Amino acid sequence: MTTPHDKPFSPSCDRNRAPILEVLRTQFEHRHQVLEIGSGTGQHAVHFAAAMPWLRWQTSERARYLSGIAAWLDEAALPNTPAPVALDVTQPDWPVSTATDGRFDAVFTANTLHIMGWPEVEACFAGLDRVLADSATLVVYGPFNVGGSYTSDSNRDFDGWLKARDPRSGIRDFEAVDALALRIGLRLQDDIEMPSNNRCLVWRR
Repeated sequence: MTTPHDKPFSPSCDRNRAPILEVLRTQFEHRHQVLEIGSGTGQHAVHFAAAMPWLRWQTSERARYLSGIAAWLDEAALPNTPAPVALDVTQPDWPVSTATDGRFDAVFTANTLHIMGWPEVEACFAGLDRVLADSATLVVYGPFNVGGSYTSDSNRDFDGWLKARDPRSGIRDFEAVDALALRIGLRLQDDIEMPSNNRCLVWRR
């Protein structure tokens, strides 16, 4: 979907940006360098970077989406949003920050883990291990199953829709994702209930 100005537009980003920002204001209060994985349209980046000017917000996406993200960033002209960079989580060449060690002290991703296949989710956490600084914060937004069960009828329906579109996708079990986080030294700090049966999961090193 595009806007009249030919920027990509996601209605869900417009709906969820306010409650997500409420979480990020607290979780990223003392962070400086953020990598957003799977920036989508770029709407979240513009909204969050404008509201949290102390952060350098690095967007990333698969190459075909970069021009749409750039359109949002260029229009907003914020000083803390560098140009978007290409990221395929299965590849070794992940972005680097402007910090001395090139690593990020915060990572945010929204509605990505259920789009990736499970091998890509595993690759994503392996990549995070390389780019996350010591004491970094990871915030993941989206729907999750708990104990192998759906948390709502709407999530069950959404999972069916995802699998019909791509059998490799699907709502992830919280426990399986948390195990990947533990493997790279991340400990769950918070599990925040969000609107529309989504959650914000917060891990820290």
